[in-house]
Amino acid sequence: MNDVSDAPVVRLIDLRRTFHQAGEAIEVLRGVNLDVWPGEVVALLGPSGSGKSTMLQAIGLLEGGFGGQILIAGHDASTLSGDARTALRRDYLGFVYQFHHLLPDFTATENVMLAGLVAGRGKADATARARALLDSLGLGHRLDHRPSQLSGGEQQRVAVARALANRPALVLADEPTGNLDEATADRVFDELVTLVRSLGSAALIATHNERLALRMDRVVRLHEGVLRA
Repeated sequence: MNDVSDAPVVRLIDLRRTFHQAGEAIEVLRGVNLDVWPGEVVALLGPSGSGKSTMLQAIGLLEGGFGGQILIAGHDASTLSGDARTALRRDYLGFVYQFHHLLPDFTATENVMLAGLVAGRGKADATARARALLDSLGLGHRLDHRPSQLSGGEQQRVAVARALANRPALVLADEPTGNLDEATADRVFDELVTLVRSLGSAALIATHNERLALRMDRVVRLHEGVLRA
């Protein structure tokens, strides 16, 4: 990960997204502007259908069709080739979703180490990194368990470790605790934020949970495609 401390990890400039359905244009994002800085944990609040997931997909460079600019660590994604966008996503971004999306036939360690292997790390290094992350999340005794042998909270901790395996500059989390009970959600949230901060990374976390949002550094709200502080 390169040093981006003198610039936002992500900068959105007039970000727009319009979908067309049954001959009607639906504006999901209407000129969103946002800076997220290194070390900052930002809550993205908004009701269902407000465009939170669409906004995270845009920042994650997961699909096209967006207007405006998305700058990741100073790189304007709109000017990059598909391969360069893939490299930018791999080198700077980590993802945590509401559902863990773990590979069922792989152990917890293997699910995390795969992220390192994809990034070009050696097997020994990727394995050591995976085991250290999982141990820091209280899963040192579950390293060789497959997802079906883990609780929901444990599965989500593996997903958190996978997202942080390559020390991303920015973690994008879409309702990361939305599928957990309150006590487990609190613990997973605290562990996610602690790890993000220990790495000096930033995080943009979409949530419906006002209580958790107020524990972050800053809250922004998306309403009818418009972002407000």
